[in-house]
Amino acid sequence: MPILLALDASSSACSAALLRRREGADDELISRFELTPRAHTRRLLPMVDEVLAEAGMAPTDLDAVAYGRGPGSFTGLRIAAGTAQGLAFGLERPLLGVSTLQALALGAHRRHHYRYLITALDARMGEVYAAAWQCHRGRVECLAEEAVLPPERLCLPAGHDDHDWVGVGSGWTLWDDMPAEVQAGLGQCLPDLDAAAEDMVLLAAEAFAAGEGRPAAEVQPVYLRDRVAWQKSR
Repeated sequence: MPILLALDASSSACSAALLRRREGADDELISRFELTPRAHTRRLLPMVDEVLAEAGMAPTDLDAVAYGRGPGSFTGLRIAAGTAQGLAFGLERPLLGVSTLQALALGAHRRHHYRYLITALDARMGEVYAAAWQCHRGRVECLAEEAVLPPERLCLPAGHDDHDWVGVGSGWTLWDDMPAEVQAGLGQCLPDLDAAAEDMVLLAAEAFAAGEGRPAAEVQPVYLRDRVAWQKSR
């Protein structure tokens, strides 16, 4: 059964997680998570060493490496991408980029059992990175694709405006700039929740099983600055 490592430095948080799938037994998930603004370079590789040591494994035991591909902090994304690419290239293992917005949705679903989520991150310059998701039994389905847009243009996904939505991520600190219909459609907000590698490694395991791993040199962070369209609900 596969063994995967995931890294993330897309926000003020830094995290690493190792997942070992086990046939006929519960999966083993080991993780580290710290709020470490401006210390990602110093903490990321030690976290990798820690989760491997706790699992009693060497890097060569890994079947794939994953990382938070964005959107998020430009510097943090480059740190995570460079670290993950270096590991994957040196080990000759496939690399998988995982959406930070999707990981946020899975994290809120796993911890709080929310089903309909709009994940949003503060993109600076008066904009947010956003996407909408439906979660059920650990599965995450995209209802509105990732985009970067001003908070006043955020909307509920078409055909889903009657659901009890939850807002997750730092983008919701711009609540006062959100449209009234979005504010009315949200039952709760979790602006302080950050993406975590332990959720990314679960998403990466699904992608790996589907054959989506790629050579390290081909994987790049996602910044979303050229993706701006969201369909307004009717």
